[in-house]
Amino acid sequence: MKILAFAGSSSSTSINKQLVTFVSQKFENSEIEILDLNDYEMSIYSSDREKSGGLPKLAYDFAEKIDTSDFLLVSLAEHNGNYSAAFKNLMDWVSRIPERKIFGEKPMFLMATSPGKRGGASVLEIASKRFPFDGAKISETFSLPFFYETFDNQKGIIELEKSSEFEEKVKKVIKENFS
Repeated sequence: MKILAFAGSSSSTSINKQLVTFVSQKFENSEIEILDLNDYEMSIYSSDREKSGGLPKLAYDFAEKIDTSDFLLVSLAEHNGNYSAAFKNLMDWVSRIPERKIFGEKPMFLMATSPGKRGGASVLEIASKRFPFDGAKISETFSLPFFYETFDNQKGIIELEKSSEFEEKVKKVIKENFS
């Protein structure tokens, strides 16, 4: 199985990228590609830009990455309770590709983390409701609150209750999608 993993963040120190990178290691015997949204930075979407210049090649490149994968691991940053501007802009451009749903009907493990107590719960709720319309088949969701207290770069999720919840969800995702 080919897994495409990315964080919905353009931060060079993204905690969501740290989380999705850790999670990707749980999928042994899979080919994993971790994307950086900074490699897909485009001008802010507008219909005027689309009319005058068409769709950027980077939108097609990102869509191709999705299309050539079997499974998506996505961890979303939460900016003011919603997607980051970088991620939303990428979605806007990819959604304009004719006859395309953004996530190409791929199964997805959808996550979020934040330094606060809600762990990106708002963006996770928004995405859980929206992404199926955009061609995501969400297998499971996971939220990790208090990132700096509950995550260690070497050990992963160190808070026992959240670690247990996470491991159960990974087992379910693997059983449903990789067996």
